[in-house]
Amino acid sequence: MRDHVEASTGLWLRRWSAGDVRAVLTAFADPLMRGQASEPVTSADAAERWLAGQSERWRDGSAFAFAVVDGRDTVLGNVAVGAVNRRHATGWVSYWTVPAARDKGVASRACRSLARWAFDDAGLFRLELGHRVNNPASCAVATAAGFAVEGLERQKLEYEGVRFDV
Repeated sequence: MRDHVEASTGLWLRRWSAGDVRAVLTAFADPLMRGQASEPVTSADAAERWLAGQSERWRDGSAFAFAVVDGRDTVLGNVAVGAVNRRHATGWVSYWTVPAARDKGVASRACRSLARWAFDDAGLFRLELGHRVNNPASCAVATAAGFAVEGLERQKLEYEGVRFDV
């Protein structure tokens, strides 16, 4: 499977690497990123563990995460297909961007490219993408990336003890 994908002019998807510790730590310092990882990413050690987890999941085929980078290899965000189910050829799309990349179409372009990669390279048949209903920016990303609304999942996600519809 390819581990570099051109997302659009000047935008690339590449596998995360051990050299991305500083970029990961900076990204997770954003208050909007709180709760987006299984453990807080507040130290270099935590960033290293986050990166190691991405690599491990790639190797075992359970998830495929890409750093979204510009032409200078500056990390702008992350797109991933997780919860990969090989029996049914399905996966769950997730994404985030750093503050400087928001409202510029970066996440939607990256998600479209990720979807093409997932179908063409990873052999998946169906991708699912869910966002909290109280997050209109994430809804706009999903819509711009071409994902269709199929319904509402009541209280699917939990963040800090609060359940959210998706």
